[in-house]
Amino acid sequence: MQVSGTTRNILGSKGRDIWTTTPDALVFDAIHLMGEKNIGALIVVENGEVVGLMSERDYSRKVVLRGRTSRDTRVEEILSRPVVTVGLDTSIDDCMRLMTEHRIRHLPVVENGSPAGLVSMGDLIKWTLSAQEDAIHQLEGYIAGQFTMR
Repeated sequence: MQVSGTTRNILGSKGRDIWTTTPDALVFDAIHLMGEKNIGALIVVENGEVVGLMSERDYSRKVVLRGRTSRDTRVEEILSRPVVTVGLDTSIDDCMRLMTEHRIRHLPVVENGSPAGLVSMGDLIKWTLSAQEDAIHQLEGYIAGQFTMR
Protein backbone atom coordinates (compact mmCIF):
# COMPACT_ATOMS: atom_id res chain seq x y z
CA MET A 1 0.00 0.00 0.00
CA GLN A 2 1.44 3.33 -1.02
CA VAL A 3 0.87 5.95 1.65
CA SER A 4 0.10 9.46 0.50
CA GLY A 5 1.60 12.44 2.24
CA THR A 6 4.85 14.27 2.65
CA THR A 7 7.15 15.40 5.40
CA ARG A 8 5.33 18.74 5.26
CA ASN A 9 2.11 16.91 6.22
CA ILE A 10 3.79 15.10 9.11
CA LEU A 11 5.36 18.30 10.45
CA GLY A 12 2.01 20.05 10.11
CA SER A 13 0.44 17.30 12.18
CA LYS A 14 3.09 16.86 14.87
CA GLY A 15 4.42 20.40 14.98
CA ARG A 16 7.63 21.99 13.83
CA ASP A 17 9.54 22.17 17.08
CA ILE A 18 13.20 21.87 16.19
CA TRP A 19 15.73 20.89 18.81
CA THR A 20 19.34 21.41 17.82
CA THR A 21 22.83 21.38 19.20
CA THR A 22 26.20 22.48 17.89
CA PRO A 23 29.32 20.44 17.15
CA ASP A 24 31.26 22.08 19.99
CA ALA A 25 28.58 21.38 22.63
CA LEU A 26 29.26 18.79 25.31
CA VAL A 27 27.50 15.47 24.81
CA PHE A 28 26.24 15.77 28.40
CA ASP A 29 24.33 18.95 27.53
CA ALA A 30 22.93 17.42 24.34
CA ILE A 31 21.75 14.29 26.19
CA HIS A 32 20.24 16.47 28.92
CA LEU A 33 18.24 18.41 26.29
CA MET A 34 17.09 15.17 24.68
CA GLY A 35 15.88 13.90 28.04
CA GLU A 36 14.17 17.18 28.86
CA LYS A 37 12.31 17.22 25.53
CA ASN A 38 11.72 13.44 25.48
CA ILE A 39 13.31 13.05 22.05
CA GLY A 40 15.74 10.54 20.57
CA ALA A 41 17.91 12.78 18.40
CA LEU A 42 19.13 16.32 17.89
CA ILE A 43 19.96 18.04 14.63
CA VAL A 44 23.54 19.33 14.74
CA VAL A 45 23.74 22.82 13.26
CA GLU A 46 26.72 25.01 12.47
CA ASN A 47 26.35 28.49 10.99
CA GLY A 48 22.64 27.84 10.43
CA GLU A 49 23.20 24.71 8.35
CA VAL A 50 22.64 21.04 9.18
CA VAL A 51 26.01 19.30 9.58
CA GLY A 52 24.98 16.11 11.31
CA LEU A 53 22.67 14.31 13.68
CA MET A 54 23.27 13.10 17.22
CA SER A 55 21.06 10.27 18.45
CA GLU A 56 20.76 8.11 21.53
CA ARG A 57 22.34 5.39 19.41
CA ASP A 58 25.41 7.57 18.78
CA TYR A 59 25.68 8.22 22.51
CA SER A 60 25.38 4.59 23.54
CA ARG A 61 27.77 3.26 20.91
CA LYS A 62 30.36 6.04 20.79
CA VAL A 63 30.46 7.18 24.41
CA VAL A 64 29.08 4.54 26.79
CA LEU A 65 30.45 1.45 25.06
CA ARG A 66 33.86 3.06 24.59
CA GLY A 67 34.19 4.00 28.25
CA ARG A 68 34.14 7.73 27.57
CA THR A 69 32.22 10.32 29.58
CA SER A 70 29.59 12.66 28.25
CA ARG A 71 31.10 15.58 30.19
CA ASP A 72 34.45 15.17 28.40
CA THR A 73 33.18 14.46 24.88
CA ARG A 74 32.06 17.00 22.29
CA VAL A 75 29.11 16.36 19.99
CA GLU A 76 31.40 16.65 16.94
CA GLU A 77 33.26 13.54 18.14
CA ILE A 78 30.19 11.30 17.98
CA LEU A 79 27.68 12.83 15.57
CA SER A 80 26.54 10.93 12.51
CA ARG A 81 27.70 12.44 9.27
CA PRO A 82 27.23 12.88 6.47
CA VAL A 83 23.63 13.21 7.50
CA VAL A 84 20.81 12.00 5.27
CA THR A 85 18.25 14.80 4.92
CA VAL A 86 14.95 15.26 3.14
CA GLY A 87 12.94 18.25 1.94
CA LEU A 88 9.47 19.37 2.91
CA ASP A 89 7.92 17.69 -0.12
CA THR A 90 9.60 14.30 0.28
CA SER A 91 7.02 11.51 0.20
CA ILE A 92 6.37 9.23 3.15
CA ASP A 93 7.37 6.25 0.99
CA ASP A 94 10.70 7.90 0.09
CA CYS A 95 11.39 8.65 3.76
CA MET A 96 10.76 5.01 4.67
CA ARG A 97 12.99 3.83 1.84
CA LEU A 98 15.82 6.15 2.94
CA MET A 99 15.54 5.06 6.56
CA THR A 100 15.60 1.41 5.56
CA GLU A 101 18.51 1.80 3.12
CA HIS A 102 20.65 3.78 5.56
CA ARG A 103 19.48 1.96 8.70
CA ILE A 104 18.56 5.18 10.46
CA ARG A 105 15.63 6.24 12.64
CA HIS A 106 15.62 10.01 12.14
CA LEU A 107 15.57 12.28 9.09
CA PRO A 108 16.22 16.00 9.40
CA VAL A 109 13.90 17.96 7.15
CA VAL A 110 15.78 20.79 5.48
CA GLU A 111 14.55 23.90 3.70
CA ASN A 112 17.17 26.03 1.93
CA GLY A 113 19.94 24.33 3.92
CA SER A 114 18.38 25.15 7.29
CA PRO A 115 16.52 22.73 9.57
CA ALA A 116 12.74 22.76 9.12
CA GLY A 117 11.96 19.79 11.37
CA LEU A 118 12.80 16.20 12.18
CA VAL A 119 10.87 13.10 11.13
CA SER A 120 11.35 9.89 13.08
CA MET A 121 10.50 6.31 12.20
CA GLY A 122 7.76 6.57 14.84
CA ASP A 123 6.26 9.56 13.03
CA LEU A 124 6.18 7.61 9.77
CA ILE A 125 4.61 4.57 11.39
CA LYS A 126 1.96 6.69 13.10
CA TRP A 127 1.16 8.42 9.78
CA THR A 128 0.95 5.10 7.93
CA LEU A 129 -1.32 3.52 10.55
CA SER A 130 -3.62 6.52 10.41
CA ALA A 131 -3.76 6.30 6.60
CA GLN A 132 -4.58 2.59 6.82
CA GLU A 133 -7.34 3.25 9.36
CA ASP A 134 -8.82 5.90 7.07
CA ALA A 135 -8.74 3.50 4.11
CA ILE A 136 -10.43 0.76 6.15
CA HIS A 137 -13.11 3.19 7.34
CA GLN A 138 -13.78 4.31 3.76
CA LEU A 139 -14.02 0.71 2.53
CA GLU A 140 -16.37 -0.24 5.35
CA GLY A 141 -18.57 2.73 4.53
CA TYR A 142 -18.52 1.88 0.84
CA ILE A 143 -19.46 -1.75 1.52
CA ALA A 144 -22.28 -0.65 3.84
CA GLY A 145 -23.48 1.80 1.18
CA GLN A 146 -22.95 4.81 3.42
CA PHE A 147 -20.82 6.79 1.00
CA THR A 148 -18.80 6.46 -2.17
CA MET A 149 -15.07 6.03 -2.53
CA ARG A 150 -12.94 9.07 -3.28
